[in-house]
Amino acid sequence: MEKINLTTTKARRDYLLLRDALDNGNQQAYAELLKLYREPVYFMLLKMMNNPDDAEDLTMEAFGKAFSNLEKYSPEYAFSTWLFRIAANNCIDYLRKKNNMPKCVDEDLFAMEVKLSDINGGLPPTPEEEIIEKQKIVTLRQAVDQLRPKYRELVELRFFQELSYEEIAIKLGITIGNVKIQIFRAKEMLAGIMQNTRWTI
Repeated sequence: MEKINLTTTKARRDYLLLRDALDNGNQQAYAELLKLYREPVYFMLLKMMNNPDDAEDLTMEAFGKAFSNLEKYSPEYAFSTWLFRIAANNCIDYLRKKNNMPKCVDEDLFAMEVKLSDINGGLPPTPEEEIIEKQKIVTLRQAVDQLRPKYRELVELRFFQELSYEEIAIKLGITIGNVKIQIFRAKEMLAGIMQNTRWTI
């Protein structure tokens, strides 16, 4: 997570607003934080959801969770980083509970889960939680290593090197459609490999 210096203008502004909201219950401070970050959070969630109404609802949920947990925020980290993490994890939880998860975000969620901890509602992790998160990544890497070479390469390119479908298709000399189909198969194989572990994809 991004560490910050409170001597920067943005960091100091956000921190002063946070303290005013938390210590004095100043509703204007809450409103100012919402004004500053509502649009960036919304567009991040819109990219994940591909649905404006859901993105709007989840945006407000994210701010609600953040504002109700301000006392747990650490000024060691950027408020925006903390807020985006809460929003992303809340969105992932929502999609997990929703049976008709949009295909357009399914594979991107898998990539995000490698990077984002969904422990403790998106709040900054404790040392114990950081250890658990590292173990999850190790477990995932071990599962990827068990895939057949062509599927292992696809997973590496898509989720660890973060190449687009188009870039993968060009690199491997296959169609974008084949890339998507083979990545879907790779995910099914990974799910089977990881069935007996504590964490699933």
